Amino acid sequence: MTDSPTTDRFHEEKSAYTVRGEGKPDIEQGVAAIRNVLATLPLRPGVYRMHDAKGEVLYVGKARALKNRVANYTQVARMTKRLVRMVAQTRSMTIVTTNTEAEALLLEAQLIKRYRPPYNVLLRDDKSFPFILLREDHAFPRVQKHRGARRAKGQYYGPFASAGSVTRTLNALQKLFLLRSCTDSFFANRSRPCLLHQIKRCSAPCVDRVTKEDYAELVADAKAFLGGKSTQVQAKLGEAMTAAAEAMDFELATVFRDRLRALTYIQGTQAINAEGIGDADVFALACRSGTMGIQAFFIRGGQNWGHRSFFPAHTAEVPEDEVLASFLMQFYEEVPPARLILLDRELPEADLLCEALSERAGRKVSLKQPQRGDQKKLLAQAQRNAVEALDRRLAESTTQGKLMQEVADLFELDGPPGRIECYDNSHIMGTNMVGAMIVMGAEGLRKNAYRKFNIKRPDTIAGDDFGMMREVLQRRFERLEKEDPDRKGGEWPDLLLIDGGKGQVSAVAATLEEMGVQDVPIVGISKGPDRNAGREHFHTPDGRESMLPLNSPVLFFLQRIRDEAHRFAIGAHRAKRAKAFTASPLDEVPGIGPARKKALLMHFGTAKAVRGAALEDLERAPGVSTAVARTVWDYFHPGG
Repeated sequence: MTDSPTTDRFHEEKSAYTVRGEGKPDIEQGVAAIRNVLATLPLRPGVYRMHDAKGEVLYVGKARALKNRVANYTQVARMTKRLVRMVAQTRSMTIVTTNTEAEALLLEAQLIKRYRPPYNVLLRDDKSFPFILLREDHAFPRVQKHRGARRAKGQYYGPFASAGSVTRTLNALQKLFLLRSCTDSFFANRSRPCLLHQIKRCSAPCVDRVTKEDYAELVADAKAFLGGKSTQVQAKLGEAMTAAAEAMDFELATVFRDRLRALTYIQGTQAINAEGIGDADVFALACRSGTMGIQAFFIRGGQNWGHRSFFPAHTAEVPEDEVLASFLMQFYEEVPPARLILLDRELPEADLLCEALSERAGRKVSLKQPQRGDQKKLLAQAQRNAVEALDRRLAESTTQGKLMQEVADLFELDGPPGRIECYDNSHIMGTNMVGAMIVMGAEGLRKNAYRKFNIKRPDTIAGDDFGMMREVLQRRFERLEKEDPDRKGGEWPDLLLIDGGKGQVSAVAATLEEMGVQDVPIVGISKGPDRNAGREHFHTPDGRESMLPLNSPVLFFLQRIRDEAHRFAIGAHRAKRAKAFTASPLDEVPGIGPARKKALLMHFGTAKAVRGAALEDLERAPGVSTAVARTVWDYFHPGG
């Protein structure tokens, strides 16, 4: 796969224009800024960014001819309401020219992912996809689950739609081919087989229970299986089982029988019949009530590697074809495209998309709308799943909307809250103190908006829950006041939910009042008698308390928010505690990385011994230069 284009790649061709209008109505001011840019725009391909008065990116677009494309934004009468709103907010533009339109398309996707502009279609679920990695940097390759950048040497198979899909396939690989999954250090220090060998999921190459040649054959079979040649592997295992039975080696025949059963099982879990299709990604779009959903199937080697539903954001007034095209470019920003991409509709710029995706993948990529045969059946299944997933999404949204309205009625809010923030603290005897904030929106939990706060102010007393909450709220709202003073960014909460009772609510109310924030509702949620779930009490700053019936949907909803905040706070605390447990004084020494830290510890034994070592002893340590030794000595002896 070729590297995605970056702004650095186009650095020599970049031209930036910043134009601001003053003293005119918003739409005229925006059009004036765009017209001033037009005077110097070339008839070349490139990417443009529209900025508001604060410099925030409103929209990222690409063009075959920049001058012609940007000129369209001055024709207000021909624009949709969405574009009129965007132009009215525009105060400046940034232009980047490229060599080809395909390069512009690739750069556009990269910038959308970076800036997430409010007027672009956005791929909301941008978490990395899991892969299976067959590492080849060891005499006995290991198989493992992998996410993130593909830097390790080996064969990558994916993407899989979910971690569950990867786990099922890995389990099958272990049963079928007995490949190791342990780390190299674990492998090097074994003197007897581990449990995986006992349950027949590893051939135990660590203790020479299998020869290098036989293990290499297992690896070759695994590659054939992952490459879609499961029938070939099945035939080979069947022949081996028959030969073992004829040789009266029934124990070996049983091993091959169990491996055949594992192969049959994984073949049976392929809910989609994609045999003969090879490698393909399948996408179908459904639209209802202004909401769009996209269903994706991942087929590799004729095997179904899972499917996932996506619901892009900012799709109002955007044509379906444009939504799907924008989704594809953002989706393939991180995921390598299959050689064949099956779509449920023709896209206006299909040839350009093919060119851009081929450039990114380093090989030919084709887009196709099948009309008959197995590909058409597969696409029809994707279309059906897209409609069903969208129906479920709309039903959930309706339920969520009703719950938000009931929360508003319960706590006498002005309207259904669009953003609920819930706060909790976690610590053990005042150590490793952490505050946590989770966010619930109209569409559900917004995990990309979660925040954790390391309690660090010297005036916050260790173990003081009220003081911890005061610091968290002060830092949170100081940042809000700085970044969104006009409250137009959608980041201000409509309701604060605090895990605690009267004392916590009073502390939060006093903190916000000191900061001049008086219009954010606050509610505390505390466990009832004997801390029984279901008997929670709700507290407001005016001293009122209330309870809900045990079977109330609103109670379950608020419990879910509270429990999620508690889970996130405990997770952040445990991570901080684990990091502190392994911390070393050497971590703070400037210029000392993991390699030099290891060299010093291996030579002196402990960080305390490093601290007390003489300069001459430090200089004699292997891998430590005179300059580094002086740096370490000076750090621990500032007066020396």
